[in-house]
This record gives sequence, structure tokens and C-alpha cells, in this order.
Amino acid sequence: MKILHVITRLILGGAQQNTVLSCKAQVEAGNEVHLAYGPIYGPEGSLLEEAKASGAVLHEVPTLVREVSPVKDWRCRRALTELMKSVQPDVIHTHSSKAGIVGRASGWKVRRDPELEAAWDRARRNGWRLLMRSNPRDWRPQVVHTVHGLPWNEEMSGWKRRLYVWLERYAAKRCDRLIAISPAMVDAFVGQGIAPREKFVVIPSGIDVETFFGQDLQDGQEGKLRVGLVARLDPLKGHRDLIAVLPGLVERFPELEIVFVGDGFDAEGVRAAARDAGVEERIEWRGLVPLEAMPGVYRGLDVVVLPSYQEGQSRVLAEALLGGCGIVGYYVGGIPSVCVDGQTGKLVPVGDTDALAEAIAWMLEHPAERAAMVEWGRALVQERFSAEAMNAAILKLYDDIRQEQIEKLVGGMR
Repeated sequence: MKILHVITRLILGGAQQNTVLSCKAQVEAGNEVHLAYGPIYGPEGSLLEEAKASGAVLHEVPTLVREVSPVKDWRCRRALTELMKSVQPDVIHTHSSKAGIVGRASGWKVRRDPELEAAWDRARRNGWRLLMRSNPRDWRPQVVHTVHGLPWNEEMSGWKRRLYVWLERYAAKRCDRLIAISPAMVDAFVGQGIAPREKFVVIPSGIDVETFFGQDLQDGQEGKLRVGLVARLDPLKGHRDLIAVLPGLVERFPELEIVFVGDGFDAEGVRAAARDAGVEERIEWRGLVPLEAMPGVYRGLDVVVLPSYQEGQSRVLAEALLGGCGIVGYYVGGIPSVCVDGQTGKLVPVGDTDALAEAIAWMLEHPAERAAMVEWGRALVQERFSAEAMNAAILKLYDDIRQEQIEKLVGGMR
């Protein structure tokens, strides 16, 4: 099978890690995998080397940019259409909002040439003989899109939110299936009338669980309490909320150490907030950390906090549990699928900094209960959020769609 993944930017983020893991697994399963992406820039880090190591054929599309740009977006659609015609994929799988909209618009119109000998051989090997007998205009790749997070948020102006919702409705009609990484993403899209519930399948974002196996969960830092926030420096990730409660927490726990891991375009704003609160020197600013070093980072923390205002699932909290950390998060998006309140962690209402401070304090004051929650959480992550489970579910979905297409075409010939 030929698979083409399309994503906006290969920055260091959950959607990008998810996509690269999918590429790697699909190559290992014997498929020919291609990955198209936009320019990588800025302080948020890059997954380019990991993408190269996945075995996928990489294609940089210079006009595939995150911001809305009518001229570049039109050129991007043309470029993606030409790439799709050249690659002749069996499956087009898009990720992230911009790539998802432009990629689906391009992929839905692409028709593969059934006269090509190579296409014939590939189709015959993969059970597509009936498609070859059908009208060539009906013979197109599968188009799948993964919803990694909401493309709109409460901070947007009304017209911009309406535009994103309209574009998602347009794009949803131009794909065979929508993958949501958490039930909350399904609810949000259905609630906006973007697509019917039956068009969705929930496949949680996968984590390379094996990298955490056999790790000693204790880092030997006796007498220290360490709280971390692992996220790009972005206003929606809630760094300012954690900073706001730090003076009170430090007064309550004099030995407390704070660690921020990540970088981003809001770096100066976050540092300014920390200076204004008088806690800048109390924070260890780790910046970008290589993926292979993250298990060690988690082992050095007692609690990982994610006061994010928008989150598809939260790979960070799942990794933190595997690394032995207690977790605290806002009750938003897909966070509750990982942070089950009172069982695997503590959830608090979005923006409630008093509740956030109390949840962190409880975690620090109750190490035995925290350890029990971590054990529950590690079992949950291994069962539901492994990369193996994700990749098996995605490949099964491709097969299911192919069978649906064949059955539809067979019915049309009778």
C-alpha cells in the first residue's frame, strides 16, 4: 500500500510525534510511505531527523504554512495536487488544521490513472481489481483526516471562529473518515455541525511505551519537591496560571523546585510574567529537550502540571505517568481521557488557579496516594495509549474503508 501523510509543520509537538510514529510503523509493516510537510521554523523544535529516520519519503511543501494566506494556500493546493498525482497514493492521511483543509480539498479531487501498468500491478496485489473495472473517475485514493485538537479557541474573534468551523465543515465532506484522538474531539466537532458522529472513529494518540519500560522511577533527589510543566511556550498552555500560584506554593513548600521544559514564540512573555511574580529565579528553564532524554526528565519530577486551555489528548500527561509523575490538569478537551480525576490524577476547572494550587499541594503532601494514582495511570496508558495499538487501529481503518469502496463499486455494477 502507498500512503501519503500531510501535516503542516514538523515541530516538536504531539500531533507531529503521532504522525512520525505512524510513518515508522507503516514502513515497518511493508508499506511505501510518504510524508509532506511545510517549512519548519521558529523556536518550537523540529522532528525532521526523526521523520527521516522513520523510513518515509519526505516532501517539503514551501507554501504549506500555518497562518491563513489566500495566495499561499491556493499555491499549496496546486502543489499538493501535483504531489498526489506524482505519488499515486492508495491513502491520503492529513493531520493538523491547515494541512487537513488544503490536503483534503486536493486529495478528494485526485483521480489515479488506471492505465498505468505500475498502478495496475499495485491494485491487483492489493485486491483492487474491481476498482480497475469501474469508471476511472470513481477510482480515487482513500482520504482520512486526524483531528489532533480544535482549530478554534475562545480567544479567537467571532468571525475567525466561524471561518474555521465553516472550513472544517467543507473539508469534512471531502474525506472518507475522521479520526479523533479523544471522545472530546468528536463531541466538539459534532456539536458544531461539522460532521455526523458516525463519520468518526476514536483512535488515541500513541506513545512509544517501550522507551519507559525498565526505567527506575526514583531519581534519588531526596528531600526535594519538583513540579514541572512540559509544553511549548504558548499562551494557551497555561504557563501564566502556574506562575500565578507559585508564590503561594513556594511559601507553603520552601524546598519546592519548578521546571519548565519547552520553548516557543511566547518565551519572552512567559519570562516577563515570572519576573513580575518574583519567581523567575525559582524556575529552571530547560528549553528544548531531545525526545530520547524525556524519560529522564520525568524521572526527576514529582508532579507534572498542564493548565492548558486547549488540548486534544495530552501526550505529556500520559508520558508523565509512564515516567512516575503525579499529574494535574485542567478539565478541558481530551485531558480527562488521561487524567481521570481521583484515579490517575487531579483535574480542576479551567482557569481556576485556586483549585490548581490546591491540587498541586495535595499531590505534594500525599506521596503514597500519588504513587497509587501513578500505578493506575501507567496501566491505563499501556492499555489505551500505546503506539502499537494506535498503528494497528489506523491500518485496520484503511482496510475497512477499502472494503467499503469495493462493496460500493460492486453494488454499482450489478
